[in-house]
Amino acid sequence: MEPAPGSGRAASGPGLGLSAVRSHNAGLVLGLLRAAGAAGASRHELAAGTGLTPQAVSKIGARLRAAGLAAPAGRRASTGGKPATLLRLVPEAGHAVGLQLDRDEVRVAVVDLAGRVVASRRGPLDFGLRPQEVVAAAAREVEAAAAQAGLAWPAGLAGPEGPSGSRLRAGGTVAGATATEQSVPVPVPVPVPGPVPGPGAGPGSGTGPELGLGADGGGDGDGLGGGGGGGDGGGGGGGGGGLWGVGCAVPGPLDHRDGVMGRVTGFPHWDGFPLRAALAERLGLPVVLDKDTNAATVGLAAGAGGAGSFAYVHAGTGLGAGLFLGGAPHRGSRTGAGEFGHQVLLLDGPRCRCGARGCVEALCLEALAGGDARTAARLLGEAVANLVALLDVDAVVLGGRAVAADPEVFVRGVGAVLSARALGAYEVRVRAAPEGAVVAGAAELVLTEAFGQQYPSPEPTPAP
Repeated sequence: MEPAPGSGRAASGPGLGLSAVRSHNAGLVLGLLRAAGAAGASRHELAAGTGLTPQAVSKIGARLRAAGLAAPAGRRASTGGKPATLLRLVPEAGHAVGLQLDRDEVRVAVVDLAGRVVASRRGPLDFGLRPQEVVAAAAREVEAAAAQAGLAWPAGLAGPEGPSGSRLRAGGTVAGATATEQSVPVPVPVPVPGPVPGPGAGPGSGTGPELGLGADGGGDGDGLGGGGGGGDGGGGGGGGGGLWGVGCAVPGPLDHRDGVMGRVTGFPHWDGFPLRAALAERLGLPVVLDKDTNAATVGLAAGAGGAGSFAYVHAGTGLGAGLFLGGAPHRGSRTGAGEFGHQVLLLDGPRCRCGARGCVEALCLEALAGGDARTAARLLGEAVANLVALLDVDAVVLGGRAVAADPEVFVRGVGAVLSARALGAYEVRVRAAPEGAVVAGAAELVLTEAFGQQYPSPEPTPAP
C-alpha cells in the first residue's frame, strides 16, 4: 500500500532514507531540521544556517519531502511580505539501532531520526564465548528490538529464518546464547512498496532515491510547502521508515576504520576478529563499529550541538574514556586513544587484568567489589585530574553502571579531587551522563553523517 500523501511515511528498506541524504548539503539541512524540532524552520533560516542559497534550500527541501524525510510545519508570520513556510523533520521516517556489547551484558536501543528511543532491550551476555556465538546472540537481540518497535524486517536481507539464522523460542535458549530469550516475535519479511535496493544498500552504496532526482519545487515561493515540484511529503519513491543501519559499541581497543577488534583486556580471543563485517553479514544491514566510550562521546556531543571539549569517563566492568576535543571526537592516530583505565596510580598496587600493577581500573574495581563507592570515586578522580591537566577539557561527563548506581557519590568525589588539584583559575564541570548513553550513542554513529556532522566518523561496512 502506498503511503498517504503528506503523511511523512515512506517505504521501508535498508539504507533507503540514508541514501536519500547522501548529499552533504542535504545532510546539513536535515541536521538543522532535527535541531529545530517540531516547530520547524524556514527557508531563510536553513539558508543562513547552512550557507546555501535560498534557492538551493528550496530544492533540497522539496526532495527531502519527496523522500518522506521532511513535512510542512505550517507558516510563521513575518514583519513584511508573505508568511514564511516552515519545514520539519519526520522523525518516524527512519530508525537506527544502537547495539552495546559489554563483557557481561548486551543492550539494544532503536531510535528514530530525532534520537528518541522507541524500543530497548537488555540482557546478560558472556563476552568470553566464541565471537561468532556473541554475534548470533547480538543479532537475535537486534531482531527482537526491531519487532518491539513495530518495524518489519526488510525483505530479502538475510536467510529465510531472519537475520539471526535461527528462530527465537519463547522462554528457551538457542545453542551458544547466554541471554534469556523472551517471547518476542521475529520480524517477518514483508513486501516493501516502491523501489527497494539490494542487501548492500547503505551509505555510499549508490542505491536508493537520490536527492537530485526531484524537481526544483516552486509552489508558494519557498519550495518547502505543498504545490511545488518534488512531491508532497512522503508520496515519493521511498525514504526509510525502517532501519538505516546498526551502530555497535564494544570495549576497546579496536580498529574502527577496518572494523576489527583488538586485544580486549581479559578476552584475547577477540584479537583480530572482523566484528563489523560479521554483524553486517548476519544482520543484512550497514554496520558502524566503535569503542563504547567513543560512541557515548558522539551521542553526547550530538545532544549538545557538537561544541567545546569534554571527556566522557566510563566506569563499568572496566574503565575507559572518550575524548571530544576542539569540536570533534579524538580517536588517536591508531584509533587507540582513551585507554584511560591503564594509567598506573600505585606502583605496587594490585595486579590488573592487563598484567601491570596499580592501574586505576584495578584499584577502582577492587574498591567497588568491596562496596566502597566513595574510595572508587576518589581514585577515579585522581585519574580524571591527570587527564584534565593533560588535555585542558572544559567538562567531564561520568557514565557506566558504577556511576549509574551512585551518581551523586561519583560526581562529588571526582569534583572534589579536581577542585583540590586545580591548576588554573577556571572550574571544570563534572556531571553524570544520562542512563544508556553508550547504547544511544551507538545508534547516533549511524545518524551522524546523515545529519551533516563535519567530523569524520567510522566507515560503515555495507551489508553483503
